[in-house]
Amino acid sequence: MIQLRPHQARIVDSMTTNPKGQVIVPTGGGKTLCMIKDAERLFNSGNKWGFLLKKADRKTIVVVSPRILLAQQHSEEFEEYLKLNPMLQRRVLHVHSGRVNHTSTTNPDSIREWNDKSNKFNKLIFTTYHSLHRVQESGINVDTIYFDEAHNSVQRHFFPAVEFFAGLDTIRCYYFTATPKYNKSVESPSMDDDEIYGNEIERIEAQELITNGYILPPKFSVKELQMTEAGRTPVTKECEHLIETIDDIRVNKVLVCARRTAQIVNLIDDTNFCKELAARGYSWMYITSKTGAFINGVSVSRQDFFDTLTEWGENNSKKFVVLHHSILSEGINVPGLEAALFMRNMNNIAISQTIGRVIRTGNAQKQFGIVVVPVYDRVGIKTSRSVGRVVDTILKS
Repeated sequence: MIQLRPHQARIVDSMTTNPKGQVIVPTGGGKTLCMIKDAERLFNSGNKWGFLLKKADRKTIVVVSPRILLAQQHSEEFEEYLKLNPMLQRRVLHVHSGRVNHTSTTNPDSIREWNDKSNKFNKLIFTTYHSLHRVQESGINVDTIYFDEAHNSVQRHFFPAVEFFAGLDTIRCYYFTATPKYNKSVESPSMDDDEIYGNEIERIEAQELITNGYILPPKFSVKELQMTEAGRTPVTKECEHLIETIDDIRVNKVLVCARRTAQIVNLIDDTNFCKELAARGYSWMYITSKTGAFINGVSVSRQDFFDTLTEWGENNSKKFVVLHHSILSEGINVPGLEAALFMRNMNNIAISQTIGRVIRTGNAQKQFGIVVVPVYDRVGIKTSRSVGRVVDTILKS
């Protein structure tokens, strides 16, 4: 049985007494387990049946994720850790276009049919912000919704479905994020809209998690290199800069945030980058929405990519570099990463989410999450300033 950490227990207690609200918790704070424990309590509270189950009180819970991959990850974690009374059963549905082992559909009629056939069971529905409106259109009754990485919910094409469910008094709504999104324009959705998002029912500061050893402090540095004009650095020179930076940080597992997909492809195809990594004992992998996933030069499925990423991340002695543009910056649990190397600037939310990938605890030798920016043009200078400010915010919070 998993024991909740003190901050997680506070979150779950607050969810018990508040039917709506925001939970602000740093990446690595274990927010998914808080959802699971709340769902566990809700499902088990339906243990009020007659001998022949004539008055079964069953619940429907929806978990909303920003990406299909994260929806799949949430489903696996709920399956592993959700503990119900032995006489209770649950059914699982995925509402998105990804392939899963459970029933999956984006058709509102099929959602409704599945719901009707599962009326004697507790129900878990995993969906994305992109497909949440399909759940809305199905017209099924929902008891609780967990919005993960809730800063995504303010996007205009996602917000109508979020607003719909938030406006139903019969539904418990919780918005989990490390980085709440506020918009200055009154015409734009914003997480300071209490009618939709409720109040902050818990805010966990990063320093509390660092002090208690649940996450590691970020260690920021700037790698100063030979300066060139922005956009004029030859790809061969970028390769040299990247290899030199990797040599300097001296860790086994590195996440590289590239400026664009073309930069990744050019590094792989037009330089000695891969040979230089291999000479240092590193494997390499990359994934983008345009090219798909590759491991050591071989095209693989996304599932194989993430299975390998997990396997390598859990192997303390395995050395690898993983390159991406944005897919790995949010939500996805990547064990073992030791350093994030920023080659591009991002907004504060994306920077914070990326840093969150490397400040998770790992092997006993890992004392920091290393955050480094190679500076060789004006883009690097701007990036270093942005990343430095976010690191300072994390350490001072």
